[in-house]
Amino acid sequence: MLTADLSRSRTTDEEVTPLFINSNDERYRQTARELIQLFEAHLEESKGDLEDAIDELTVADTDYKIVQGLAKLLEDECEFEVVSPVEPREIRRRLFERANERYPIVRQPTLGKDTQKLEVYSGVADALGISLEECYRGMYADLEGNKRLVRIGTRTAEQYADTGAGDERTSASTSTTALTGSSSEEYEHTDLTVDWLLIRYNLALAQAVLYDATEMCIRVWDHFGTVFSYVKLFGLMHRIYPIDADGKRVGSTDQAVGYEAVLDGPASLFSQSQKYGIRMANFLPALPLCDRWEMAAEILIDETLGETRQFTLDHTDGLDSHYSAGKRFDSDVERTLAQKWERATTEWELVREDDVFDLGAEVMIPDFAIEHPDGRRAILEVVGFWTPEYLESKLEKIRQVDADNFILAVSERLDCSSEEFGSAADRVLWFKTGIHVYDLVELAETYASQAEPTAMTETDT
Repeated sequence: MLTADLSRSRTTDEEVTPLFINSNDERYRQTARELIQLFEAHLEESKGDLEDAIDELTVADTDYKIVQGLAKLLEDECEFEVVSPVEPREIRRRLFERANERYPIVRQPTLGKDTQKLEVYSGVADALGISLEECYRGMYADLEGNKRLVRIGTRTAEQYADTGAGDERTSASTSTTALTGSSSEEYEHTDLTVDWLLIRYNLALAQAVLYDATEMCIRVWDHFGTVFSYVKLFGLMHRIYPIDADGKRVGSTDQAVGYEAVLDGPASLFSQSQKYGIRMANFLPALPLCDRWEMAAEILIDETLGETRQFTLDHTDGLDSHYSAGKRFDSDVERTLAQKWERATTEWELVREDDVFDLGAEVMIPDFAIEHPDGRRAILEVVGFWTPEYLESKLEKIRQVDADNFILAVSERLDCSSEEFGSAADRVLWFKTGIHVYDLVELAETYASQAEPTAMTETDT
């Protein structure tokens, strides 16, 4: 993401607006193209040399701040490593010890000019079994500016060499970006193209505005499970309400065609948290995964006076997401069940998670829905091979679910009994190694209902 000093926005008396760029504008496309080529040309070079080259890059008609912002996003896709045959700390220790033997403490350093400098380096290099150049370069190889650019996206220098470096083949580059923080979630694989970079830049501008948000209100009309999975992933405090097609709150989930979530922002906390602000900014790319969405945030512009401005976005702003749409399976059991279902002969359809149970302190997103063409529907949660601590947390959630069509598939290997599932105790299908499709169909035929499946109510977290 962009750092705060690279963000670009306009603030009026009413609103804050990111200064998006036109991704079809040739001057920005040329800038993006030159930057990508610059990074490719510096594979196996030091990070310091790359940064110097970016600083010296002169791009006509493009704001220097935009150049630095685009470079920052590319750098986020890179991997820099300490390249040295011997740990730099060990090289330094030996060099200093050997130099000290010949040069006791002096008022002014003289090693650089001393004719015995070569002897010191050569002696240490021989002792470590490395070349003189490796010894010299490795001495401070662990300094940030001396680290080597070894990967852009998923491509190494060798892979670039195989296809011939220096030409315009950016469309062949691929990248997997790691999420900020300790999450194991993955971004969707994306091509490091000019289009990718410019679209990613506009999204990053919007993310940067949210660093100072006091509150964010989102409305979504599809992909509920995916969006609320990211709310949960980033640990955002929230309240959820059912809404109708016009975005107005309704009193019952039976009337809901979408959901509104009010997310507390970093500036609303007792002490503004930069870490929480990054989490909220990181959440934003989840919204463009929806076909229809709206976002309105309050942005703190004067902490002393408490002044805020509105920041709004929706699905017509042309933002694109680099996040996964959440099609991954959480376990092999779920993946195998989905594969078995495709081969089975039944009118019931297995649908990936798209329901949300609001449990107060947390939301619970069941694994599947089982739907019949006549409108009957059951919600399925698979309780697999989890640690005792995670199982206890999961059981606590399950006991809070208030839905008669909520059914469970539970591994017999777990140390628990039906009674521990609360009101769902008689809706449990136990399995040993895998779940049988027709056993689940039988359970769904018994407990599926026509009513809307979610038990979402207004609640604070």
